[in-house]
Amino acid sequence: MNMGQRENIAAITGANAGIGLALTRKLLSEDWQVVALNRSDFPPDDRRIQEAVQRGWLRIYNTDDLADYASLRRTLEEIKSKEQRIDILFNNAGGSFSELSYSKQGRENHYELMTVVPYIILMELKELIKSGHLKTVINTSSSALKFTKELTIESLERPKIFRKLIGPYAASKLALSLWTQAIAPQLAKDDIKIRSVDPGGNNTLRKGKKSGLPLLLIPLMKLFFSPPTHGANRLYDGALGQHRNETGVFLLKDQVTELKFQDQAWNVLERINAIYEHEF
Repeated sequence: MNMGQRENIAAITGANAGIGLALTRKLLSEDWQVVALNRSDFPPDDRRIQEAVQRGWLRIYNTDDLADYASLRRTLEEIKSKEQRIDILFNNAGGSFSELSYSKQGRENHYELMTVVPYIILMELKELIKSGHLKTVINTSSSALKFTKELTIESLERPKIFRKLIGPYAASKLALSLWTQAIAPQLAKDDIKIRSVDPGGNNTLRKGKKSGLPLLLIPLMKLFFSPPTHGANRLYDGALGQHRNETGVFLLKDQVTELKFQDQAWNVLERINAIYEHEF
């Protein structure tokens, strides 16, 4: 592809750190344009990133908090007013919290940020995706979802018990993959394909930031987990690899994998759609 053309455009949430940053770098190196939706700034000492910003290949849209609807609405309106199309949307932003906490809307934070907000972003940017060449949506999920023992709307929004990683985090990722599966036939009417992808185990620890990981897992992550480029490659392959023509599937180690609690998929989708329609 001609360097000057950069024909493909990817939108990435949480593009400034961890897997999102590695994915941004990968796509820029392969002559993509990147639309970044972030809560924080990119590393100022990253010369390639700063060059991409100066050349207009990387366009940054900041929001104070993705789970703050007023702030998110302003940012999404800015994207819709300035961008012409999106070829692939990577709903990647997320994180694990160290304690039970709630969003401004009164729902558990993992669920708000990693289940509800990706749906809002998809719905708001749907027309740009329909105008794109690839018409693809990739939701970043997690193999942690297999630890979920209970899944109801009530347990997602206001969990009774908090456990790091295998509690609300895992349940929220499962709910994300379930609504991904449930909405696929609807999006197919507009030729949009959607998949959820596990990026695998990555060392995404950041200095000075509280971790929502169990204490025993932190040293193991530092020693044995892959760098974020591993997760970026998983997401890239999930979008453009052998499963590029499939929709609604959950990809674990590049294999289509069945989800637990599939009987809850429609309930999750109906609930988050109601939130989108009545609250956003």
